[in-house]
Amino acid sequence: MTDPALGPTLRGAVDLSTLRNRPAQPPAGGAPAPSGAAESGEPIVVPSLVMDVTDETFPQLLELSRVVPVVIDLWAEWCGPCKQLSPVLERVVTELAGRLVLAKVDVDANPQLAQAFRAQSIPMVVALVGGQPVPLFTGAVPEQQVRDVFAQLLQLAAQNGVTGTATPDAAPAPEAAEDPAEPPLPPLHAEAFAAIEAGDYPRAITAYERALAENPRDEEARAGLGQVRLLDRVQGADLDAARAAAAAAPTDVTAQLAVADLDLAGGHVEDAFARLLDLFGLLPSDERGPVRERLLEFFALVGDADPRVITARRRLASLLF
Repeated sequence: MTDPALGPTLRGAVDLSTLRNRPAQPPAGGAPAPSGAAESGEPIVVPSLVMDVTDETFPQLLELSRVVPVVIDLWAEWCGPCKQLSPVLERVVTELAGRLVLAKVDVDANPQLAQAFRAQSIPMVVALVGGQPVPLFTGAVPEQQVRDVFAQLLQLAAQNGVTGTATPDAAPAPEAAEDPAEPPLPPLHAEAFAAIEAGDYPRAITAYERALAENPRDEEARAGLGQVRLLDRVQGADLDAARAAAAAAPTDVTAQLAVADLDLAGGHVEDAFARLLDLFGLLPSDERGPVRERLLEFFALVGDADPRVITARRRLASLLF
């Protein structure tokens, strides 16, 4: 944890002033403002212990943090390590039975929150205690480390008088009660998910490849394959060593691809694109193939509609022609 106590230095760490005074809007599954229940010692009722939060609904989260500590998971759909960390956060928060609430923020859909929390790399996990931000950690960390950090967070909250608890609203939303059950995953997709949960990325890759062999139009399998290949490549990688190797050999394709993988996995999308496009421009035509393939894989992971992908595709086209 960055700071053991809330104080003047922490108050200036993240600027949330522009997000405090927005008109309250009832979010879908978002945090309610604390009620008199907190003052009476009763748990405060929330839609869920794990909720999605947006730029518009964030002020309610600030108020909730005056009663119960709120953990914020800043993530993105294309971020492989985010998908690895999020289930761990959800599991640990659920086990704490209302002593913490988890708020998930999609940084692509909520740029003001991403900017307010200075999310230079994702996954990024911060907390709110009494309306004040507490930096926790960045990156997909082991479950035991998550538990240790959350235990420290609860101690910090208690020191600052934030000792309330939250309880999920047991009544299902009417529309949710009418929704049909989600269909089960196709067998190969289920096999891939089980392998990812177990950390067996090669087995997950094989399952997705078999799914694509059976149905080349299976876009979910294609997206899953790209994500798990990235996870497999960056697993156990040493960022400092990779950067040193790339700096020592600017045209070494293997070294540059390794750093680009780590950049993308850490949320530095533009850096990853720029590195590979610069390398593509330096290489002779007969050596460009692996770089172009990795760029196309990155484009698919981030999404064709993303402005960063559109810009990078234009530059790639200019280098090709």
